[in-house]
Amino acid sequence: MEVKREGRGVEMLGIETMINRQLSRRAFLQEGSLFLTCFGFCPALFDSWTKMAWAKKDKRPLREAMFYQRLPRNRVQCQVCFRGCILGEGERSFCRNKENMNGRLYNLVYSRPSAVHIDPIEKEPCLHMLPGTNILCFGTAGCNFRCKFCHNWHLSQRSIEEMEYTYDISPEDAVKIAVDKKIPTISFTYNEPTSFYEYVYDIAGLAKKSGLRILFHSNGGMNPGPLKELLKYTDAVTIDLKGFTREFYRSVSSAELEPVLRTLRIIKEQGRWLEIVNLLVPTLNDDPEDIRKMCLWIKENLGEDTPLHFSRFFPNYRLTTLPPTPIEKLEGAHKIAREIGLEYVTIGNVPGHKYNSTFCPNCHKRIVHRVHFGVLSNHIIEGKCRFCGHKIPGIWN
Repeated sequence: MEVKREGRGVEMLGIETMINRQLSRRAFLQEGSLFLTCFGFCPALFDSWTKMAWAKKDKRPLREAMFYQRLPRNRVQCQVCFRGCILGEGERSFCRNKENMNGRLYNLVYSRPSAVHIDPIEKEPCLHMLPGTNILCFGTAGCNFRCKFCHNWHLSQRSIEEMEYTYDISPEDAVKIAVDKKIPTISFTYNEPTSFYEYVYDIAGLAKKSGLRILFHSNGGMNPGPLKELLKYTDAVTIDLKGFTREFYRSVSSAELEPVLRTLRIIKEQGRWLEIVNLLVPTLNDDPEDIRKMCLWIKENLGEDTPLHFSRFFPNYRLTTLPPTPIEKLEGAHKIAREIGLEYVTIGNVPGHKYNSTFCPNCHKRIVHRVHFGVLSNHIIEGKCRFCGHKIPGIWN
């Protein structure tokens, strides 16, 4: 089977390439010299890069979806997330990435990432895992949420046909990149990993065989079966807990709160490292009482040592009339969380703020000094505070 789509532009490993025309092989080789210089020539991968989907027709085989049910009259039901999309012949899922073809469900973005970068792990954020190291990040088109504030809407709120460039990177090549570049962790992020589940799953399985760690950043809408299967190959998960009311989830993200809470419990029960991000959006999810309820729920259900990151909102996508989150609101949320008893609370998207850093809950000294995504010092030695010996939970080596 084949998928027809346009191939236009992408950001690759932090190098922005905006090309407004189809590239011939010769043009690609000429204009890709900077990429090869920065990325490092690898003969085994170079031929793969030259086969990227610059052409309008893409004849690469599709990956049949996991976790779906075949129904009468050539219909199928996707079961990877809480939506349970039922699709007739030729129809696509809510996330735009699954299509019913002849009564079988296929993932259209498998091996077709549209964003591939090397990032600091602090950007995820995942602050209690290998501080100061890099992660190799993959993202594609599509998402099963419709967040009005999405900063990555150019990926998450588009179908593959609308993407600027898609790259041909097989799971084997993805792992090889990480190994060759000596990057210890592969992360699935930028858009929702649930929407490219099969690609995530296959990379994760291969990565573990190569001694790599796996991290994914999710909205938490995955169903329990697929989640538990993926967690077998996962070291850490960052979950966006976008708010703490059903109304907020439905009106701002076209989603539901309960599946996210279920996901958080499962990750904790499965013994995987978990961190939570809450983007504070002025007037929409910044009510102090709701923040208090959220922090209490985290403490009672996940434990007081679960890191919580309050992140600053900036106007974007469909929420451009709201102001950035006032710093005082973020500091107020931080205070509430600490009063509830959460031990590791940080503030993000405010470079240079004191609470970018991590403090020991026992002696209260700064044990990881950060400025935005940069680590200036790390005083966690063999998982313990260097100053008082208090055990700090996380993945440190």
